[in-house]
Amino acid sequence: MQWKPRALILDLFGDYLRYAGSEVRLADITELLATFDVEPATVRVNLSRLRKEGWFTTRRVGRETVYSLTPHMLEILDEGRERIFRHREESWQGRWTMVIYQVPESERAVREQLRKRLAWHGFGQLSPSTWLAPHDLFDDVRGLAAEYPLAKIDVLWCGTGDLEQDRDIAGRCWDLEHLGSDYREFIRSYNHLDNEPVNAQKDGQTALIERMQVIGDFRRFPFRDPVLPLELQPAAWPSGEAYALFGAIHRQLGPAATDFVSGVIGQQVEQGREILM
Repeated sequence: MQWKPRALILDLFGDYLRYAGSEVRLADITELLATFDVEPATVRVNLSRLRKEGWFTTRRVGRETVYSLTPHMLEILDEGRERIFRHREESWQGRWTMVIYQVPESERAVREQLRKRLAWHGFGQLSPSTWLAPHDLFDDVRGLAAEYPLAKIDVLWCGTGDLEQDRDIAGRCWDLEHLGSDYREFIRSYNHLDNEPVNAQKDGQTALIERMQVIGDFRRFPFRDPVLPLELQPAAWPSGEAYALFGAIHRQLGPAATDFVSGVIGQQVEQGREILM
């Protein structure tokens, strides 16, 4: 697997270091990333960039540099973890949250940011300025409207009254065929790791590498999956099986991986939350 240092750093904080005071010494994070064959110079460059982006503050303790998550970025990790680790299967209420927005042509950056945020919250694009979500996301949209005052955002709670038409709309807003294929590929790729007796015997370094690989591959799905209600899902929809597999592997590899990280940083890492089914 081709590891991305930036993603590794954020995943290590998201799954481990945030549960050990949300900070780490430069020497310790460098040692952890060496497990993934990341060079020390690459670690320093990526940490410096993340600090400039507002992810971290730094302080000196003797000759050591300590990187601490900022409160705002800790909130972002909380939001991301909730999205990745919570799988909900709801009945269809027959209504869509529809967002229609207008952004001045001079504010293209705002338009792109808004699109990314809508996708993250589970909206799909029906037309260039019209996005839909199959859940009640009024509060989320109000929050976005407050964040982007340059955008004129209207939100509606509406329905077609026709289940087949709603299924057709879902197929137009999201590439469900591709998403389903990727879920099945994830299941095929990682099904062999769902073995609790074997995982319980693994050394911590192996457990950490495998767990990070599973997390790295799985965390892309929440950006693409609208979490369709059962009635709108295509036949034999594999998302539930994929989430269950991810949760089982994450839980099984957790103790050994967490003990390994705790040993490197010299501080006990509390176990993070598991899948919320």
